[in-house]
Amino acid sequence: MSERLPQLSQAFPAQLTAYLHFGVKVINLHYCWLGGQRIGIGGVVAMRMRVLIAAAALSLAASAMGSATAGTSSAPTQFNEFTISQFQSLMASGQLSSFGLTKYYISRIQDLDREGPSVNSVIELNPDALSMAKAADQARAAGKNLGPLMGIPVLLKANIDTGDKMQTTAGSFALFGAPAVRDSTVAANLRAGGAVILGKTNLSEWANFRSFESTSGWSGVGGQTNNPYGINRNACGSSSGSGAAASANFAAVSLGTETDGSVVCPGNVNGVVGLKPTIGLTSRAGVVPISHTQDTVGIHARTVADAAITLGVIQSRTFDGRDDATGGVPLGWQGTGKTPPNIPTDYTKFLDKNGLKGATLGLTRQGLGGFDPLAPTPTKVTDAYEAAFDQLTAAGATVIDLDKTTTFNFFGGPGEFEVLCFDFRNDLKNYLSTRTNVPAAGGSLQTVIDFDNVNASREMPFFNQDIFDLCNSMAPGPDDAQPDFGGEKYNQALAADQAYAQQNVDGALSSLHLDAIVSATDNPAWATDLLFGDRFFFGTSSIAAAGGYPIIQVPATSVNGAPMGLSFFGTAFSEPTLIKLASGWEAFNKWRANSNNLPTFAQTLPFNNIQGPTLTKPHPKSPMAPTDPARKKPHNI
Repeated sequence: MSERLPQLSQAFPAQLTAYLHFGVKVINLHYCWLGGQRIGIGGVVAMRMRVLIAAAALSLAASAMGSATAGTSSAPTQFNEFTISQFQSLMASGQLSSFGLTKYYISRIQDLDREGPSVNSVIELNPDALSMAKAADQARAAGKNLGPLMGIPVLLKANIDTGDKMQTTAGSFALFGAPAVRDSTVAANLRAGGAVILGKTNLSEWANFRSFESTSGWSGVGGQTNNPYGINRNACGSSSGSGAAASANFAAVSLGTETDGSVVCPGNVNGVVGLKPTIGLTSRAGVVPISHTQDTVGIHARTVADAAITLGVIQSRTFDGRDDATGGVPLGWQGTGKTPPNIPTDYTKFLDKNGLKGATLGLTRQGLGGFDPLAPTPTKVTDAYEAAFDQLTAAGATVIDLDKTTTFNFFGGPGEFEVLCFDFRNDLKNYLSTRTNVPAAGGSLQTVIDFDNVNASREMPFFNQDIFDLCNSMAPGPDDAQPDFGGEKYNQALAADQAYAQQNVDGALSSLHLDAIVSATDNPAWATDLLFGDRFFFGTSSIAAAGGYPIIQVPATSVNGAPMGLSFFGTAFSEPTLIKLASGWEAFNKWRANSNNLPTFAQTLPFNNIQGPTLTKPHPKSPMAPTDPARKKPHNI
């Protein structure tokens, strides 16, 4: 640990992350020596370019919004909390242009993300963003209507390929050096719908699947993303930048990815909606993978309506030849004979301000650390959640307490880690075969491990790559029928996850005639700790992940200024029902609609016993209780 202290004391408090050069991140200064000492990796270039880069970024922002300067007081606010529908109405009436809106967001990013409080959520701005905005304005003037996201600025997580001038790095220098060859399917769908791809957001490096000791929101390329409610607090991960940027009004919406918890947890701690769709509803083609079994592209938005609009644009309603999961059967439905329903083209028709009235919900508290006597959830947190649970009934729902009346288990998948490890080796190799002119191009997991070892000062200043090493060591044996996927061991783990989701999620829904299951999403944001890593309790995202099922998190309450939310989840392709319930909750609860609950960009939030649990042992019911290294639970991924 001692070797981390100089880097921690010099880099983290000062938030010396990176500068923008015409929207492109070119250097990371987390590891530079300060105070006259020698500059580290890339230091000579960084020092020579510093004035030019900073000036270029300031010039871009100045051209966007006049004389805006750094700091929260000078950041533009006139379009904060506006919805996509409001933007479209203003554009249709000629009161706003896409070009002007894009400039607005660029200015906010400069004032609040790059400077001022330094949220550090946007890893790169798209140098073509303003050109895309102009094209959208011209199309509108010509009478064209490309869809509900036409002219709307959207941010993408930096593990989502764009075939343009931007990098797709997953936060790692192993993928830094050249853009992806082509768009991911979701990026192509955004372009076809006339959206403005504003830039890329930072993330937990490799989507938080590199180390058990990692700090969410940190990547070698992007540095540390911070929480806009309290800069000292964590934005969770791995879609840290996506959640923080949506909350801070740096774009209309942002796209993240989730393997287990990486959309809903950032949604929870950043006070925004986090929608993780059914596996295969959004294509993963062109997304840096962890697991084809559980990966999905999701959405962070300030309203359920905006998430619903975005889902309709980015989804793959028919088979995508680059992703076999599209048009297929999710893990939790395999062997049941169920087939996918007709996929809606428009999810906004399911929005219902009275969506909870008459609904039957199963409530579980298993997502709270309060169930673990070794890591009790603070009373303030449990009290706040209990008050939120009471509101479900007040809104007209019938609530069945699953923890008191049933034996259903909503922790997830007994074979999850084994499945992810086997998938990761093979899926990463396939993805790297699509990349060119980056260090890991055409390589494998071993290639990335070797790169990190050689470049440890940039890649591993705070935590190691023990997940990489562990997954790489889980080599298939000579008797495996499917060597690339681990053979019988893999199949057994996959079957265990499949049965687990069916027994618990589908079992509860059918036997109790539930519309959905609802839970506390997670504890509030913890203090970022680059020395010792994350401190949080896994919520109920894992059971949805194990089955490939959808889950939507919606803001609900807060403790000492730190947001917390509720999660609604159900079986595969239940997005219409979940959107109805979530919109009903949003309309009744109105947490984000209260201006007192918006981000303050405070440098610190008080602790007052809301730090949340430091887990030394798993929940007694959890099938992920580690009995050997391969059973250890990774972070939200």
